[in-house]
Amino acid sequence: MRHFRLLVVGNGVSAYGSYLNMVALNVFIYEVTDSALAAGLFMVVRLMTSVVSGFVSGRLVSAYDRKRLMVGADLTQCLAMVALLIAPEAGRAGLLYVLAVVTGFCSTLSGVALRSSIPEIVGSELRVRANSLLATGRSLAMIAGFASAGLVVAQFGYVAAISLDAASFAVSASVLLALPIRTKAAGPEEGDPGGGKPEEGGPGGEKTARRRQAGSLLLLRAAPVLAVMIAVRAADGLGSSSHNVALPVYSSALDPAHPATFVSQFWATWAIGNIVMQQVCGRWAGRGGRQGPGERAFAIGACVMSAAFIVVFAGLPTGVAVAAALVAGMADGLTEIAYVSRLQAAPDAQRGRLFGLSASVENTGFGLGMLVSGALLDHFRPLHVVGLLHGVAIVLCLAMFVVLVRYGRRERPPADAARERDVPSSAESEAR
Repeated sequence: MRHFRLLVVGNGVSAYGSYLNMVALNVFIYEVTDSALAAGLFMVVRLMTSVVSGFVSGRLVSAYDRKRLMVGADLTQCLAMVALLIAPEAGRAGLLYVLAVVTGFCSTLSGVALRSSIPEIVGSELRVRANSLLATGRSLAMIAGFASAGLVVAQFGYVAAISLDAASFAVSASVLLALPIRTKAAGPEEGDPGGGKPEEGGPGGEKTARRRQAGSLLLLRAAPVLAVMIAVRAADGLGSSSHNVALPVYSSALDPAHPATFVSQFWATWAIGNIVMQQVCGRWAGRGGRQGPGERAFAIGACVMSAAFIVVFAGLPTGVAVAAALVAGMADGLTEIAYVSRLQAAPDAQRGRLFGLSASVENTGFGLGMLVSGALLDHFRPLHVVGLLHGVAIVLCLAMFVVLVRYGRRERPPADAARERDVPSSAESEAR
């Protein structure tokens, strides 16, 4: 955990730079191109790259050293930012879309690799506490990045903001290189004398690849609850996009003179609830043999989160809406910890592919929701749009409850037991 805490600091620094540039780059693109369409296209390219790279990332983190992949992703993003800074002004417009592809791919790869590695870095029994620390660090980075973006750009300009982002990736890569951590389980593919590594391209290598892929498919077939959880996360992405798009519209209607007031109150309160719940989960897990929140907690949290977001847009007094945002943040923090910890209970050989699939599914849901929400808000009130898309998530959560009832309403087992229960013995022996 001591090494992991240093990793959290490095990851938080890079996350700060990323959130800072989410604001700075959008405005920078508009100034360079003088086109709102170009700014929107940048976000579309980045999001589509994240969707596609989820599947690729799953394969990469299953086949290669995850620490090296994370370091490479950080350094690549750092170099991309430097290239943007030194590029001639005439060529920056085209380079921005290259930057969208690079950052979309590298951020997804780094996230999949890190989440897949946590059980190997800290041990399976400490993964819930580690997830809470990592999520808290990123939440604090989000608050700091968004809060300081306007000040940094206004006082020091875009060059300073982009330079900070490049430096943050360099810091993250340096921390990773300095830490003596293992990010992948030892196995035959890493030189075990009993297994031997088949030659690349030979029949043994092809057979091993087919076995690994079959093991991942068997994992989802043998664990329908896990498949439903991934579907719920897609619906959560759909709902999350709706309240992100609807918030400025709703806030402007509440106070046309100060349209940013309610948006700021909402996100500040949501972040507080999110961080508090992450810390509660981290401290609660491991005491008295507890393993942290399981599938039922995830389903309940997702239902509460979606319902709370709907309440925010119901036109109630500001105090009630802010309280609902606090509840939504706490429920969001609970579902995040429960979901990530549950996927990490899978065997290491399948874990990377699961997180890659999850990243693609979540980004697809979010991107689709952005398009649908933007179209619907031209014709319907924010409450109706948010209620519709978050209602989809609630329906899927109820379906998950049905699956849990069908399979005995059981709590999520410890990591070692989960490996034996979720994967048939033949698939597990093949994956190992």
